[in-house]
Amino acid sequence: MGTGIAIWQVIILTIYSMYQIMDELTLQTSLSQPVWAGLIAGLVMGDIKTGLIIGGSLQLTVLGVGTFGGASKIDANSGTVMATAFAIGTGMRPEVAVAALGVPVASLMIQTDILARFANTFFQHRVDKMIDKEDYKGIERNYLYGVLPWTLSRGIPVFLALAFGGPFVRSAVTYMNANLDWLSNGLATAGALLPAVGFAILLRYLPVKKHWPYLILGFVITALMSTVYGNISLIGTTLAGMNKTFTTAFASLPMLGIALIGFALAAIEYNRASREMAKAENAPTKTTTTDNNIEEQDGEIHGDEI
Repeated sequence: MGTGIAIWQVIILTIYSMYQIMDELTLQTSLSQPVWAGLIAGLVMGDIKTGLIIGGSLQLTVLGVGTFGGASKIDANSGTVMATAFAIGTGMRPEVAVAALGVPVASLMIQTDILARFANTFFQHRVDKMIDKEDYKGIERNYLYGVLPWTLSRGIPVFLALAFGGPFVRSAVTYMNANLDWLSNGLATAGALLPAVGFAILLRYLPVKKHWPYLILGFVITALMSTVYGNISLIGTTLAGMNKTFTTAFASLPMLGIALIGFALAAIEYNRASREMAKAENAPTKTTTTDNNIEEQDGEIHGDEI
């Protein structure tokens, strides 16, 4: 076992690492956040303060980072578990543990996350076939089988790292980047394609034909603000290099600002649609009789339209 880490601690932390990814994907109770990972790992290892320091540090690292469109992000939760366990078990300072273990492990887990996504497509294709056969029990079983790739993608690396120690983690990262660069590059390429595929699927199912002006408006606003913020930041960096007394820091593009603009546009559209639905409900209905005696009400269909 890793120095200062008992077998029961390895087992509990491994089980938690397997649970946290499923919580992030399904339950979403916030137990999959790095700060919670630090609290739980610190509680298991007997030093909650150190766990919270490491968890808080990695929480700030991924603050605002999401997996939109199927993108893979660094697994700060597993990094927190690993860094907390070794920091407490070996007496390593929390700051050193974050830099030496937390960040490398979190980055390495991007590869296992991509592997889990691709492995899970096997069960997804089985579900597609069973939908055609109307095999509902089979659909349920294969849906649950999808838990295996996700949990193992976290459980195996965490168990091996905790069982064999920090040198194993660093050796795995080095070997992956040096000797298996073809695999690392391939996974990185596949991971880069996932967001594009995800957004394409998202646009396929959203009512884009109806709301295309909002799509264009959102793209233009984001592009303009990215350009403005980027150029201002570049100017600030240039001035700071020319004059050491210039200490003003320019913030990058705030994603919260973009999110609030999107929320405002969505609220406007929601209010407009609500008024139209209220008018449609209060208006007299026009009934037509078809061969199947189906009554149809004039008005717009709300929901998926593509």
